[in-house]
Amino acid sequence: MPGLRESTICLMDIDAERLEAAYTLCDRFAREAGATLRIEKTTDRAAALSGADVVINTALAAGHARLRDGWAIAGKYGYRFGGSLHIVHDEAFWINFYQLRLIESIQRDIIELCPEAWHVLVANPVQAAVTYLTRKYHGVRLVGMCHGFSGVYHLAQVLGLEAGYLTFELPGVNHFLWLTKFGYKGENAFPLLDRWIAEDAPAYWQTSGMSDHLGPKSVDLYRRFGAFPIGDTCTPGGGSWGFWYHDSPETERRWQEDPAAWYTNHFASGAGTITRLRALREDRSQRVSDVFAATPSNEMTIPLVDSLLNGTEREIIVNIPNAGSLVPGVPTDYQVEVPARIDRRGIEGIPTGGLPAPITAYLLRDRVARVEMELAAFASGSKEALLQLIMMDPWTQSETQAARFLQEILAIPYHSEMAKHYR
Repeated sequence: MPGLRESTICLMDIDAERLEAAYTLCDRFAREAGATLRIEKTTDRAAALSGADVVINTALAAGHARLRDGWAIAGKYGYRFGGSLHIVHDEAFWINFYQLRLIESIQRDIIELCPEAWHVLVANPVQAAVTYLTRKYHGVRLVGMCHGFSGVYHLAQVLGLEAGYLTFELPGVNHFLWLTKFGYKGENAFPLLDRWIAEDAPAYWQTSGMSDHLGPKSVDLYRRFGAFPIGDTCTPGGGSWGFWYHDSPETERRWQEDPAAWYTNHFASGAGTITRLRALREDRSQRVSDVFAATPSNEMTIPLVDSLLNGTEREIIVNIPNAGSLVPGVPTDYQVEVPARIDRRGIEGIPTGGLPAPITAYLLRDRVARVEMELAAFASGSKEALLQLIMMDPWTQSETQAARFLQEILAIPYHSEMAKHYR
């Protein structure tokens, strides 16, 4: 991106071997592309943050092994995929504890070391962290980024529509976005979607696989509510909302859903990528740019940075507080995912027409209420509030079930700090 030439990029990680691998690949890639970037590395967070204009946070503190350990315990107590947003999902409360603690510590360091810097939060939980930090640290320059909204472009591609002629509105909160306005070349495009559902969807489903973004479940939600779920709204990546599509293996097969297999593939894909990156790092005979094309992707983080630092005005979908009621019905100090005008002056959210009333009701019950309970537990260190979060899960049948599950999670030796926190 021309406006970011001569930038200094400082890579930071607590794992020196992983850091060296990333640095080596990025440095080689930049040289091959003829990019005039200064790339640095450090294991010292303070050194990385000192003087920064933008801090891009992609860190995962707890790791996938701890996530899967917790899921195994959850399975013993009857918890399953399908709307179990804080248990059988990658934003499980025992992962979010470490994430929220890390993200807050980074925000504090930003305030001390580079107070004018933008904190661009790509790491989950975006919804909880943006809400928590913007309430606690007034005036911080914090914005959450997620690529889930780009699912609308996948929908357009399947419908045979050119992205440049699309107009759309996707109000909601992170991982809960709904296509409420959909235009193509100035005309309402929902009839095109309806025709695809009637004529072409059955053939698409024969080859699309399980838990597809445009699968039978997504279409059924569209028929129920009159808005189409986009991104991870109802996929395993967003918690496989709603639970009624997952009440038994038979029901899941009916709706072509298999969240367990989806996550198995997800973890395997990530591990495979790491293996390929390590091999590429060692093989100096292969050009990095032959593996990663030197062309812009659909990710909007770098265009966001360019707009904030250089003033190139863009409209980008971001995660920010709902100040000004950008999504009607959502609390004004709660995170929403909305379009915003971005330039050197900052981020100005653009009001949306909101969601159909039934979707807003589910959003408040299944997203906002649970995140509020989690944040209350995290902020106060209340074990009782954490228990109440588990009680809100759709698969909780009794307090005894929830209490035993919580106790077993907290009893894992590597969760000793979390057990101490939740008194």
